[in-house]
Amino acid sequence: MNVTTTPIEGLLVIEPQIFQDSRGYFYESYNKKKFADAGIDVDFVQDNQSFSQKGTLRGLHAQANPFAQGKLVRVLQGSVLDVAVDIRKNSPTYGQHYTVELTGENKKQFWVPAGFLHGFVTLEDDTIFMYKVTNYYDKNSEIGVIWNDPTLGIGWGVNEAEILLSPKDELLSTFDELVSPF
Repeated sequence: MNVTTTPIEGLLVIEPQIFQDSRGYFYESYNKKKFADAGIDVDFVQDNQSFSQKGTLRGLHAQANPFAQGKLVRVLQGSVLDVAVDIRKNSPTYGQHYTVELTGENKKQFWVPAGFLHGFVTLEDDTIFMYKVTNYYDKNSEIGVIWNDPTLGIGWGVNEAEILLSPKDELLSTFDELVSPF
């Protein structure tokens, strides 16, 4: 596997080694030792999966301590623009974001440690998104920021009129209102 650092410390893009032949392909999507050697030495406690139509935007979310989560995300089918926003108060990149396109074809994975807001928008119908997390979900620990916050200036790469949001995500606060627990 090939691990690429990003301009924001802690965020990593992982490209697995794909073995392909006339039958199809095989790859190792997770190996605890190899990930630990790459700096992702965590225990995953839960796998989550979502199925979404084109234009579905989920995020920007995080969980506060003691339920903060690191996330290893990937797309099984379809494609997304995946976004992480640094909300670590003492970080030199606080408030900055990084985006990566994850697809069923490129099989890239994105490591988003605790201390980041996370979200994605689907670029195709019938997109299946998978994430492994390091802590259990706790409703009372949820925090979030509205997807189109002007302070963040995230270019989602889709027509804003076609974005599908959950009622919860429509009500998220702005970045300036966020009191970061990290």
